[in-house]
Amino acid sequence: MKGVLLIATMDTKGKEALYLRDKIKTLGQAPMVMDLSMKGGEGRGLAEIPAYKVAKAGGSSVKQIRGSQDLDHCMKVMTAGAVKITQRLIKEGRVHGVIGLGGYRGSLMATGVMHSIPFGFPKIMVSSAAGLPGLSTQFLKTSDIILFHSVIEIAGLTDLLKNVLHRAACALCGILLGRDVAPRPNRTETIAMTMFGPCEKCAKRVRATLEEEGYQVIGFHAAGISDRAMEDMVTDGLFGAVIDLAPGGVGEHLYGFMRDAGPNRLESAGKMGIPQVISTCGVNHITPSKSKYKPEYTQRRKYDLDQFRTWLRMSPRELKAVAGVFARKLNKSTGPVKVVIPLKGWSSVDSPGKPTYDPKEDALFVQELKKGLKKSIDVLEVEANMEDLEFARAVIKATLEVLE
Repeated sequence: MKGVLLIATMDTKGKEALYLRDKIKTLGQAPMVMDLSMKGGEGRGLAEIPAYKVAKAGGSSVKQIRGSQDLDHCMKVMTAGAVKITQRLIKEGRVHGVIGLGGYRGSLMATGVMHSIPFGFPKIMVSSAAGLPGLSTQFLKTSDIILFHSVIEIAGLTDLLKNVLHRAACALCGILLGRDVAPRPNRTETIAMTMFGPCEKCAKRVRATLEEEGYQVIGFHAAGISDRAMEDMVTDGLFGAVIDLAPGGVGEHLYGFMRDAGPNRLESAGKMGIPQVISTCGVNHITPSKSKYKPEYTQRRKYDLDQFRTWLRMSPRELKAVAGVFARKLNKSTGPVKVVIPLKGWSSVDSPGKPTYDPKEDALFVQELKKGLKKSIDVLEVEANMEDLEFARAVIKATLEVLE
């Protein structure tokens, strides 16, 4: 039997949660219910982990929660308390999978708990709000949550809802049964690599060669979400090295643009002390959303990736500022680091004949980076475009050197 944590607001979803709990029991697992109720009512006494314990773990009390008019604050308190309890239960070996049940607020809180759980740990969110535009990304963020759209409202044990809950119970229990035999990566042989359409040729060549050397290369699409997830997974100890071909999310975070990969971008590998090779795909371009366009952006050199995405050339001032951030982050590294920079363009977008190609301005970034980096970090400059075979070979050589 595997322990299953079922997260719900029992004051509004009590009967439905108990039905789901019973289905999980009949499938041979051991569920326990955590109540995130904020207003009391019919949910009292129905959960193994009652709301008052969750509120206490979050630094408050149910009395304060139920007397407050600040709903956002109450949700944060209950989520924080639920995270603490969940982490303890997992550490104690009492919980092996998590399933949530809720509408908009219940889904936000339950998935907030799931965000704190590592990649590979079974987690399913049964939500009536999963299909609302924009919300699914808030529920998922960088976690491998399975979002189970109920379609119908979770209100009343109709046959249709019972059908949904039965299938959700089967899904989680099936994952639990297969988890013990699922492939587990060998950390020392597994390398995380950021990639992007404009450096796809380079990424494919690097991956193919390293796979021939016996490594597994796990790709992350560096558009702000997947590369943010990579940082979390590096911290969780899933990788033995990082090849960061496309760290443009660093500058995007500095200026609040669309590929913003968060404040921890380019830091996790250094903190973990694992080898890393850094390059510059997309670093010399910015992607502000059209709603945040400044008048001067319309005057910049640009490249239209497609009908939805436009890359604008970074200004010299921005290039220098981002180089300073790179240096500060990489200088904290406790493992080997090499930076490999192509001198004839940092991507397929940034190549001779393209409107944003400007190696002289790119050199300002390189000069500033060299000036700020500690001496133990090598900066290798290659007379090639990032998509040239010669550059891929330089990345592969640098990677094998840091792995020695």
